[in-house]
Amino acid sequence: MKEQVEKLKQEAVEKIESAKDLKEVNELKVLYMGKKGPVTELTSHMKELSNDERKDFGMLLNDLKQELNSKFEEKIKKYEEEALNAKLASEQIDITLPGTKINNGAPSILEKVIEETEEVFMSMGYDVVDGPEVELDKFNFELLNIPKGHAARDAQDTFYLKDDEILLRSQTSGVQARVMLAHEGKEPIRMICPGKTYRRDSDDATHSHQFMQIEGLLVEQDPISLCDLKGTFEEVAKKLFGADTETRFRPSYYQFTEPSVEMDISCFVCKGKGCSLCKNSGWITVGGAGMVHPNVLNMCGYPADKWNGFAFGFGAERLAMLKYGINDIRTFYNVDLREVKNFDRRDSE
Repeated sequence: MKEQVEKLKQEAVEKIESAKDLKEVNELKVLYMGKKGPVTELTSHMKELSNDERKDFGMLLNDLKQELNSKFEEKIKKYEEEALNAKLASEQIDITLPGTKINNGAPSILEKVIEETEEVFMSMGYDVVDGPEVELDKFNFELLNIPKGHAARDAQDTFYLKDDEILLRSQTSGVQARVMLAHEGKEPIRMICPGKTYRRDSDDATHSHQFMQIEGLLVEQDPISLCDLKGTFEEVAKKLFGADTETRFRPSYYQFTEPSVEMDISCFVCKGKGCSLCKNSGWITVGGAGMVHPNVLNMCGYPADKWNGFAFGFGAERLAMLKYGINDIRTFYNVDLREVKNFDRRDSE
């Protein structure tokens, strides 16, 4: 038996040493060490030996297995290293070559304007609140003093999803109603609610069926007046359009505010002298506002005899078009990098 083991070892070692590649080594390993190989066959003869012979033969077999496994591992490691080095050499990269330019996208113009506006209001203690785009008629109209049958509903030309109860919100004011109801008339409120709104409209250079609004609300028990609203608007206007920007209010009408005003800024192109942008008026309208209507306060859980405040709204697209000189609203929803890349910059202070 000993001679048979030595002969098998010598034969296997010679073949392993002469193996030309990794594939041949692996095949030899299966041939000699596999379930049907000679080493396994010798192991099966252990049961035919006496206890003393089995002990000596077992030691011989263990030495054989260790010797062959060591030879196989050494050879496999050698060929694997050679294969890896050959692969690295063939895939070598010349790092001195100029890199391939990767086109990067640019931040959304609307998001830039909205974030800038949010920063201004947050510096004044306002919270930024979000709400559902699929809204109930109750929050979109009724709690805002626009009952069923009111002419203002036709003017907004709303997308209804189910009868006249569920709709795509035509304004973000519904978020204000939700916040007031959630606070149950117990806490003052300072909030803005930027987000998408939807109205049936033709898509052209100045109109879109989808647009972004930035609406805000302040409710306090301390007396609030249009002077407070004017001061807030002036702060925002100067931050967005420059420190020399002037502001004014003009009388207007909204169902959820009383009194209501249009918010104008002095034309930043002609400085109030008159040009094509401001239609020779020297002023540009950027939003609407007013004191919160008592009916809205009462319906939303804030008794009008104890609470008062103001509300306002801007169109994000309008602010961006004025700020960046964009004359086509469709630019905001265009993925052409040649257009949006022009606005991928930080404005100078």
